[in-house]
Parts: sequence; structure tokens; C-alpha cells
Amino acid sequence: MTVRRPPPTRGGQLTEDEFARMLDRALSGGAPSPELRPVRVASAVDEVCDRLLTAIAVGDFLPGERLPVERELTGLLGVSRPTVREAVGRLQAMGVIEIRRGRNGGAFVRESWSESTADAVRRTLLPRWEEFEQLFDLRGLVEGMVAATAARRRRPEDLSPMREALDAYLAATSPREEQFADSAFHRSICRTTHNPHITMLSRDLLTRTSLGFPAEPWGKGERSHFHRASEDHKALYEAIVAGEPERAERIARDHFTISADMFRDVLARVRGTEPSS
Repeated sequence: MTVRRPPPTRGGQLTEDEFARMLDRALSGGAPSPELRPVRVASAVDEVCDRLLTAIAVGDFLPGERLPVERELTGLLGVSRPTVREAVGRLQAMGVIEIRRGRNGGAFVRESWSESTADAVRRTLLPRWEEFEQLFDLRGLVEGMVAATAARRRRPEDLSPMREALDAYLAATSPREEQFADSAFHRSICRTTHNPHITMLSRDLLTRTSLGFPAEPWGKGERSHFHRASEDHKALYEAIVAGEPERAERIARDHFTISADMFRDVLARVRGTEPSS
């Protein structure tokens, strides 16, 4: 399969019509796009298993992390509780997750990869890969707009939460801490736009590019990704503080290719293990 990337949009800028369509979708509650549609009833348990295995493989959920609770998974995936329960049971039987009881219990990720993962990733990503590439492209454009808007509108009180999230990211000692601080940093940038609908739009695109889960893919916590993101975060913070929207937009657009690369890395891995015909 040849992976094709879409050409840039009008010099890297969203047109007014494109932005209006995206904003309209966010305001209407973010109806799922075809590649992230609710799973089909006829094979619901299989699809939920595949999507969860793929989400774990790309690092939406890291080892030691708890999966969303059953009620949240039913809403995110558009299936019934019994379907989620059976799918989670299958993952437990595979050894991918463990169930912990008690007040702080739940389904916790044990392993990022199992014997069934490659097939699940192929079934989940390959049929929709062109649409995912288009979403990666669109997300870079939108997040560039978010950063530029934050640089234009930042107020003194906006900078302290952003700095705290940046410091937390730089001080993180585990992939889970990095992922949590990264999310806090980008949320602080969204809040700095002072437009909640922009925040909704950003979250909508994150969910669409993360298999329906509002979590940033984190791969296996590779240190090369951490160091690259660290430099991007520092540069992005400095551009916003300095009120330099063009620079902030350029940094953000490049920064969000990291998430897309996580998916490409996983896809390359499963293509390397593809069974011969």
C-alpha cells in the first residue's frame, strides 16, 4: 500500500469555507466522521476490541493507565454496555489489560502489544488511512490557527498556567506524566484564545485523529519524541509570550506532525508483520 499525503491547503492556511465547516461541526456536537463512525452492530465486540488494541498500540492509553470507564466507552464508541464489557473481557483474556477491583479500580493497560495487535491495527487503520492522513493535515492547520490566535490574544494571567504546564512537561519522569503535562499545556493554549468554540474544535480533531478517544497518541514513550516535543513546547511558549502569531503558527503546525508520525510508525510495524498471501 502506498501512503499518500494530501497537498497543503492554500499555502498552509484554512480557507474561510473550510474553517466554517469545521466550526459548524464542532458547534453541532462533533458528529463522527466516516472513518470514526460508531462501530457496526453486527460485529460490535470485534470492532471495539480492534479499536482499543489499536489505541493502546499508538499510545492513546499507556501501560499502567486506566481505560475510560464503561459508561464513557459506551458513549465514545456508540455501543451498549454489554458490548463494552465483553470486549474488555477479551482484552483481559489476551493479557493486554488487568481488572482491578475497589474504589480506585478499573481496566488498566498491562501491555502495549499482543499477538492480536497487528491484525487489529491493520483492520482499523488500513481501510481508512487516506482519511486519517487528511485529518492529520487538517489538524496541523487548525492547531496552527489556535496557536496564532493565542499569540494575538494572550493576557498576562494566561501565561502562568501555560508556564506551569510547560515546566511539568520538562520535569516529567515517565511517559504517563509527559502525556498528562502535554495535554495540560495544549489546553492552556486553547484557553488563551478566549473562545470556547476554538477549544471544542481542537478537541474534536484530537478525538477524530485518536480513534474516537480524546487522548494524544504517545507511542511507546520514545525519548526522541520527548526531546523534540520539549523543544517545540519551549519555542511555542516563547512565541506566544512574545506575541508572534506567525512564528507560533509555524511551530504548532510542525509540532503536531509528531502525533501523525506515531500512527505511521505503528502502521509501518504491522506492515512489516503482514502475513504473506
